[in-house]
Amino acid sequence: MRRAGDVFGRRGNRQLKQLWGLRGILERLSVALIVLLICCISLFTTFKSTTNRPGIHSGKPVSVDELWETAASGGWRPSSAPRSDWPPPPVETSGYLRVRCNGGLNQQRTAICNAVLAARIMNATLVLPELDANAYWNDNSGFQGIYDVEHFIKSLRYDVRIVETLPEISKHGKSKKLKAHQIRPPRDAPVNWYKTVALEAMKEHGAIYLTPFSHRLEEEIDNAEYQRLRCRVNYHALRFKPQIMKLSQAIVSKLRSQGHFMSIHLRFEMDMLSFAGCFDIFTPAEQKILKKYREENFAPKELVYNERRAIGKCPLTPEEVGLILRAMGFENSTRIYLAAGELFGGDRFMKPFRALFPRLANHNTMGLSADELAEGTRGMLGSAVDYMVCLLSDIFLPTYDGPSNFANNVMGHRLYYGFRTIIQPDRKALAPIFIKREKGQTADFEESVRRVMYNREFGGPHKRIPPESFYVNSWPECFCQMNPKNTEDKCPPENVVENLNSRLQSEEGMRSSNMTDG
Repeated sequence: MRRAGDVFGRRGNRQLKQLWGLRGILERLSVALIVLLICCISLFTTFKSTTNRPGIHSGKPVSVDELWETAASGGWRPSSAPRSDWPPPPVETSGYLRVRCNGGLNQQRTAICNAVLAARIMNATLVLPELDANAYWNDNSGFQGIYDVEHFIKSLRYDVRIVETLPEISKHGKSKKLKAHQIRPPRDAPVNWYKTVALEAMKEHGAIYLTPFSHRLEEEIDNAEYQRLRCRVNYHALRFKPQIMKLSQAIVSKLRSQGHFMSIHLRFEMDMLSFAGCFDIFTPAEQKILKKYREENFAPKELVYNERRAIGKCPLTPEEVGLILRAMGFENSTRIYLAAGELFGGDRFMKPFRALFPRLANHNTMGLSADELAEGTRGMLGSAVDYMVCLLSDIFLPTYDGPSNFANNVMGHRLYYGFRTIIQPDRKALAPIFIKREKGQTADFEESVRRVMYNREFGGPHKRIPPESFYVNSWPECFCQMNPKNTEDKCPPENVVENLNSRLQSEEGMRSSNMTDG
């Protein structure tokens, strides 16, 4: 198994050729290890442009064959290793940091990244993040039930100290667990809040408990090393448990045995439809259910369906997704994996899509054993499996990005994984085209759809412009070039791991010496 420090390892075509030269050996390795190697290949590749695909926002036609390939890299490759002075965690920390990550699996994932960064900012020891029991999935798997804890702690040893629980302290001759002082951090709190308010409380009490911890650290930080730490957490340290990786690879292998496959995050579930306020296409009984859910879970707001639809605020219907793909030239034999919860409105919304693209699958229809399904697809574990399959697919299409943490994280991971193709429909530009079609104005429908879609990005490097999230696009902070025009974009030296390890050992030596002296 790869050592955690290898996330900063040597890269280059020479190693990639050696990796493929060991193909016979790899075939005998466990499925979980194969997935790990697949995900790490991007760190060893220079990502030379292998296609003639048009540039970003070119508006020129793009063939389906080109879309099955990765996007042109422009000489960029993923790199989250430190490029400036990055001392190891100090011998004496400021105290302990506990956090409660609320929300679903992917909202919690970004909160974990922020927790690690917050601990680094405060020179704190991070207690393994707590994950909320998810009410929607009725799941309380926790961090240990979803992620590889040992890998997480070892991967981040150059960045922060992490413990699984708060320590016990001795007081009046009795031992008891250190109690953390609870604080509700402000939303999108600036770095300075952690350096002042949070740090002062930590030094006073020895430990603080930040809850809730969703979106509690500002996203755009003018410190590239801080942003690269987020990438190290997100794309290297957070690795799912072996059974999730194994099941994901089993699904990917079955899909890929039949050629290329596309994954679609079909966001047409009750919670998102209620959030968007898109009710009118449903029956009166269904609208009643959606409105009730909205009243119970979201702040009151007057929403007019026609207005929402006209500005692209409604999730694409399954049929609209099918029509987009057909207009782009995808054949009805295209293999599609659906990452979705229970679609609201029943099968009547899926029938038109299935008529256009009948080769549909999800983790429940892949011919896996009952034991495999029971072990790996329950609640949030099923979302983790869908995440990995979408990450490894040849093409990923989110139907409702923006508010969707799942889609955002997968898109960011695919960008980092090697500029893998992403088809992002522009719902606002497509809305009037679909509305005209519903009114019977079908002339030039497919050509109009193509004009919109060809003006989109397909997964290549591009500037991050608000409101695009850092977790969707970590370029350029978490990418580098071997021969850059700007020195800030130069890849770190090959001996970066040795340097980090040497400094860490020196720090640990000092700690041991101090303990001995004491």
